[in-house]
Amino acid sequence: MVDVWLPYGRTEICSRIPTRNFLGMIEPKQKQAITDVKAEILRALDNPIGGKSLSEFVGKGSTVSIVVDDVTRSTPSKMMISPLLEKLNQLGVSDEDIMVIFGCGTHRAVKPEEGRELLGEDIADRVRTLSHDCHAEDHVYLGTTKKHGTKVYVNKAFAEADARILTGDVELHYYAGYGGGRKSVLPAVSSFDTIQHNHALTLHPDARTGVLDGNPVHEDMAEAAKIANVDFILNVVTNREGEIAEVFAGDLEQAFSQGVQSVTEMCKVPISRRSDIVVVSPGGHPTDINLYQAYKAIDNALASVKRGGVIVLAAECPEGYGNEVFFEWMRESKDLKTIQKELRKHFDLGGYKAYRLLTALQKAKIILVSTMPDYYAVNVFGLRTARAVNDALKEAFEITGKNAKIWAMPHGHVTLPMLEA
Repeated sequence: MVDVWLPYGRTEICSRIPTRNFLGMIEPKQKQAITDVKAEILRALDNPIGGKSLSEFVGKGSTVSIVVDDVTRSTPSKMMISPLLEKLNQLGVSDEDIMVIFGCGTHRAVKPEEGRELLGEDIADRVRTLSHDCHAEDHVYLGTTKKHGTKVYVNKAFAEADARILTGDVELHYYAGYGGGRKSVLPAVSSFDTIQHNHALTLHPDARTGVLDGNPVHEDMAEAAKIANVDFILNVVTNREGEIAEVFAGDLEQAFSQGVQSVTEMCKVPISRRSDIVVVSPGGHPTDINLYQAYKAIDNALASVKRGGVIVLAAECPEGYGNEVFFEWMRESKDLKTIQKELRKHFDLGGYKAYRLLTALQKAKIILVSTMPDYYAVNVFGLRTARAVNDALKEAFEITGKNAKIWAMPHGHVTLPMLEA
């Protein structure tokens, strides 16, 4: 037997796979963690990739808005914000003139205790913080994207600051191609209507994981961020353990581009064949906080499993399915053609996630190991369930046969299998 440990919530669970069935692990290439993160971030801040240095656009009396990721992301914001504030203070910016905005997009607001965890107790006490509300009535209109006609409305505090800085991590994303960079404007601090118009572009065939060229979602996000006059970005790339491996700071496009190159080299993993079964984890908390977030691992795992095969998804989902609109669309049990037709008329991101899950279920059977009640997992979302990952594996063998071959993906949210020609 081969013991494969899978992240699950804030812990790990073990899948025992017979050696004769095991094809191996599909994992991102390992990158060494930075030993002195603060020193490396300060170095990156002082040596920006393209664009202006911080000292060219901030100083005494400047108001600064800093966008950070919300609780649904595993970005190590705490480690990034402290040296950034230190640098801003050195340049004369006072804590009172700094606003940290949690880029919630369409997600719920960050709870006070979550904010303190994301930023650290000391930072949360030092500066003002704000959870972006995409339904607020005071968004500021900045312009319209030329190619796709998205009216760009953004958070008032973000728009009215003298300087705008984005933070985040560059990672794979299932319709924007990659997270990071421009995504901290759209959707992070944009209005609901702006987000909806942009996300309607996800139905395009090039709106997929690891693709930027010809991806209309990415193109529109990038143009919106330029319209928003972003002054500077601080992005990191983390290794498969979630440790900071590289830091990219500076120009919105150039720094992001270098981050993308790093993620591509690390996360696009060649495989020689597709398997009958793939055992996958989204990567533990917070990427398996709910089914809505955990789906991304399913999307990546599809590239490694045969049509008609089985995906065993180990995702704790302590917050259940995670999105009411997603739930409602799945409960209606519409066929794919009807959903696609309705999405083209009036796009809805929760509906789109339902469309993607239903598409996945046409390609593979999915067995979920989670804390989510069977009523929702089975009756609404069409999944099979198992109490433990090895019970799920046993059921998968019953479906595919005792000679089934198995891949394991312990970090499914940051792994994109690429079938070799």
